[in-house]
Amino acid sequence: MLASTMQDVPLTVPLLWRHGARVHGRSEVVTWSPGGTRRCRFDDLSVRAERLAAALAGLGVARGDPVATFAWNTQEHLEAYLAIPSMGAVLHTLNIRLFAEQLADVANHAGDVVVIVDGSLTPLLAPVARELETVRAYLVTGDGDPGPLPEAARAAVLGYEEVLAAQESGHPWPSLDEYDAAAMCYSSGTTGNPKGVVYSHRSTVLHTMAVNAAGAVGLTHDDRVLPVVPMFHANAWGLPYAAWFAGADLVMPDRYLQAPHLAALIATERPTVAGAVPTIWNDLSHHLETHPTDLSSLRLVVCGGAAVPRSLIEAYERLGVRLVQGWGMTETSPLAAVAHPPRGLEPGSDAELDWRARTGRVLPGVELRIVGDDGTELPWDDTAVGEIEVRGPWITAAYHRDPDPGRFHDGWLRTGDVGRVSPDGYVQITDRAKDVIKSGGEWISSVELEGLLLAHPAVREAAVIGVPDERWGERPLACVVRVEGTPVGPDDLRAFLAGHLASWQVPERFAFVDEIPKTSVGKFDKKVLRARHAAGELGVIEVVGG
Repeated sequence: MLASTMQDVPLTVPLLWRHGARVHGRSEVVTWSPGGTRRCRFDDLSVRAERLAAALAGLGVARGDPVATFAWNTQEHLEAYLAIPSMGAVLHTLNIRLFAEQLADVANHAGDVVVIVDGSLTPLLAPVARELETVRAYLVTGDGDPGPLPEAARAAVLGYEEVLAAQESGHPWPSLDEYDAAAMCYSSGTTGNPKGVVYSHRSTVLHTMAVNAAGAVGLTHDDRVLPVVPMFHANAWGLPYAAWFAGADLVMPDRYLQAPHLAALIATERPTVAGAVPTIWNDLSHHLETHPTDLSSLRLVVCGGAAVPRSLIEAYERLGVRLVQGWGMTETSPLAAVAHPPRGLEPGSDAELDWRARTGRVLPGVELRIVGDDGTELPWDDTAVGEIEVRGPWITAAYHRDPDPGRFHDGWLRTGDVGRVSPDGYVQITDRAKDVIKSGGEWISSVELEGLLLAHPAVREAAVIGVPDERWGERPLACVVRVEGTPVGPDDLRAFLAGHLASWQVPERFAFVDEIPKTSVGKFDKKVLRARHAAGELGVIEVVGG
């Protein structure tokens, strides 16, 4: 049998680190602030990351120990991304938007031994610090002000910069196996308690390469990347590692995620690629209506984390910005599909926008199938609808200390998304399995309804849930946030929807709210809406005879 002659080089985070530092040392990381930006070259940041690793080793962090971050998107967070996995420890990005009880449960479940915390976030962490059972030390970044943390913590509280300054560069790096744990994230807990996903070095490197492929984000050293999506949300979709590996500059927004700040940042720092959830791009779009801003530097905006309405893609097309939808989840590292349209279509045409409004085309390295209620695989004919299952080298096969066998099927991850697939691999998610509405024996897609409602000029946000109905079993309830100053009502919206849907799919129940509740990663939180409806708190308007 003929044997390969190729070298066996482990795919590890240090491989990514060395390449970025040595080949792209002059690339820079910019951390934004309205009062002035901070800049650091890749080669200088690499030295700081070495010192961080040495400091963590001095604090007793051993191979396999989880080290948490509780931070915004900053230079220091990127230093942790490089240092922690490379020393053999495990990077655990804590979600700063979790409820206090969830935050403590997640940190204890992971077994975090050190927490690197942004100084501005110590008031959020302090109330739960006494409940963190395994934490031995806190490193406070920023101005070094620990705030209320020292009084609340049962561990040492140290200044990040002071600790780094006391270290020498040249930290001895261990030999790592590519299957060792590199990082972990917990799901957002939209359907229960957050669940831990542990990424290997191998999965991280392969995912990085996939992000940088031309059919995905396609970063090069000419790019400047703005990861608005938080670094605690599925590792910012892999953008920090991908940018470092490609030598693309990184523009970090810190805590300044509001539309006025983002507009100023884009105009000033001129990023070429950016990524964020739809609510962020929607807010920026509305801000730009009254505060025009030069967005011409952006060659690509990636939008994901929730279904992207075509109206949002059209809004950015009018601004001269190409917005494409990406799909994935914490369990898929997260990128699994990107909605680049087929070849031969005129850019900006209706047909091209239709394809960009799809969920995405499955990426090389990801296998995908749709499965019916009886467990049989369904065809890719763009008609058959079933639950989407995936497998691949950057897709989880289990949860950390939580088997949850119901989420896995013959080696495939059950995503909980329901949809169809075209013969050439374009996915269209029609709903979450838990959100699809069954009315009179027929299915109604809440995702489709939301997308159509958002196309109405007087609608700023919209979320649709199923509610009990004596006659039909279940009917859609449209929860709508109106554009300020617009008097749109149920009859207006029903008339608008009637031009796009069968009459039985049009909701007759509406609730006009000030804001749609959101999860810790910016998705619409429908379980909160369901609870508010059950408690009679939504003020539902029902159209008689609808």
